[in-house]
Amino acid sequence: MGADDRFREGFVPGRHLIDAYGAGGFRFAEMSHRGSILALPSGVHAWAVTEAREIDAASLAPVFAAAQEIDLLLIGTGPEIVFLPDALRQRLKAAGIGLDAMQTGAAARTYNILAAENRKVAAALVAVP
Repeated sequence: MGADDRFREGFVPGRHLIDAYGAGGFRFAEMSHRGSILALPSGVHAWAVTEAREIDAASLAPVFAAAQEIDLLLIGTGPEIVFLPDALRQRLKAAGIGLDAMQTGAAARTYNILAAENRKVAAALVAVP
């Protein structure tokens, strides 16, 4: 089984740094994925979101399910910074999760730094061209 085969079901277990982003996807764990991803403490998930306006509580359900393992959620909103609805911000705050929304590239780089420091961080990253 090749490295990319591990992600066929849309999940690869373990914490992985983001090696590259762009061209509509990401490289991590010696494989590539076309599309958006959720990088959680438990592993990296394929994420059906294709643009920032699709980010809502339902799309972040895996984040809420892992709330006890996450202090900070970085959201990469694509090539532009997009402000998220206040109701979503409040729901994350109620779950004990801090939020920082930024361009996808900045979110991926920040995630790598915090994950390398073993911080309780997750990232929801919208793929960019």
